[in-house]
Amino acid sequence: MERGSNYASDSPPTIVSLEIKPHFEALNDQEKRYAHYISRAAFNGTRVTLRQVSAESEDIFDFILELYKASDGDWQKIQAAAGISTEQFGAFLNYAAQFLGNCGNYKAFGDSKFEPNVAPDTIKKLSETSSRSKELYAKIGHAFFASSKKSENHLGYIDQGHVSTYYPDSPSITKAEIQGVGDFLESKGLLVENTRLQKLSNGDFQVLIASAVLQQPKEGNDTGVETSWELPGPLSGKKLSLKFGDYQKEMEKVVENLYNASRNALNDNQRHMHREYIKSFETGSMKSFKDSQRFWIYDKGPTVETNIGFIETYRDPHGVRGEWEGFVAMVNKPRTQAFQQLVESSGTFIAKLPWPRDFEKEKFLSPDFTSLEVLSFQGSGIPAGINIPNFDDIRQSEGFKNVSLGNVLSAKVSDEKIPFVRPEDQEVFRKYRDEAFEVQVGYVYSPNLSQVDEASSL
Repeated sequence: MERGSNYASDSPPTIVSLEIKPHFEALNDQEKRYAHYISRAAFNGTRVTLRQVSAESEDIFDFILELYKASDGDWQKIQAAAGISTEQFGAFLNYAAQFLGNCGNYKAFGDSKFEPNVAPDTIKKLSETSSRSKELYAKIGHAFFASSKKSENHLGYIDQGHVSTYYPDSPSITKAEIQGVGDFLESKGLLVENTRLQKLSNGDFQVLIASAVLQQPKEGNDTGVETSWELPGPLSGKKLSLKFGDYQKEMEKVVENLYNASRNALNDNQRHMHREYIKSFETGSMKSFKDSQRFWIYDKGPTVETNIGFIETYRDPHGVRGEWEGFVAMVNKPRTQAFQQLVESSGTFIAKLPWPRDFEKEKFLSPDFTSLEVLSFQGSGIPAGINIPNFDDIRQSEGFKNVSLGNVLSAKVSDEKIPFVRPEDQEVFRKYRDEAFEVQVGYVYSPNLSQVDEASSL
């Protein structure tokens, strides 16, 4: 029986395949190994993303995996053991698919919680099919479902009633405190993309740094050798300390696979990039991560394109801490050539924009613009295009890359219903939508043209 909740998971969720086989098969053995190990490294961080979404996401993930494991992949076996109807079990599988697609129980685009479209008793019955799933249900059974407090069904600042695991076990932390600590860390030169912030029971604060090491490296950290300070200003009287080893097990595995990837790197820029990746994820150094992005920019037009790390800051309510993600893709050469022509024409378009040059970057650096076919993408959602790195000093002085994800652009459900388009216009819409979307993505992720929205909002 459906619950009819505003937070009910999609029924059915949209599932499409990304066509990649011919592009992967065209690689040589070294390129395939390179792609394989980076993909492994990206997915080693899955549990990092889960913990960044919500406190219960990792346990829900384990619950789904346990049901699959307990049944040896025979879902009908689990349904029979639980004694639930096909309709009820189908609704749970819809939820599981959407959960795995979003790498958590909050929508990647929208940040609102979604829940199984079944009665809580259905989940309880499923939990009783194995001792491990029963144990997990006892821990987080209630968290499968939306909270009676509506604000808790949305990611955001904790002091505004929302939830955020970028500030774990910190029920009293405020937006002002997050800002105060952030300002202090900025003054010290410590970038926070790979951190979480915790407010301790005594009112002091602790920065959790993602690293494979549990102690500060002998050479120190990005701020020097200090690991604790007395906070100034409104937070006077409170202490701030650094704690290494957040996501320690995951970072160890990431480092191991990136080391294997570096052994199969295709050029010196890639080898240098992985050296800096390894140092960053091992020691927690964001300075090393920034250096990895420099070598990534220098690696123009690779056969296998990739990026990995704490990249986008959309889901941190304060907009400074990055979510773990990683991707591996192959270059689509004909489409890349078309996009490069757009890049080369950028100066002409920019000159015609309806605002002064004050709204543009001081110096125009023509970037690498590549159309890619995604092999693997670990994260809470797959975008249609990417424009990184996000460090403005690098973008201004050294450049950036724009990538369009071709097989994401072309992925669609064959019988998809298209709302807001008249029946007599459906055929024309379907005929041109892929090309139109491709142009749109090219426009959004083109150099300087991508700032149209920024300038318009000023």
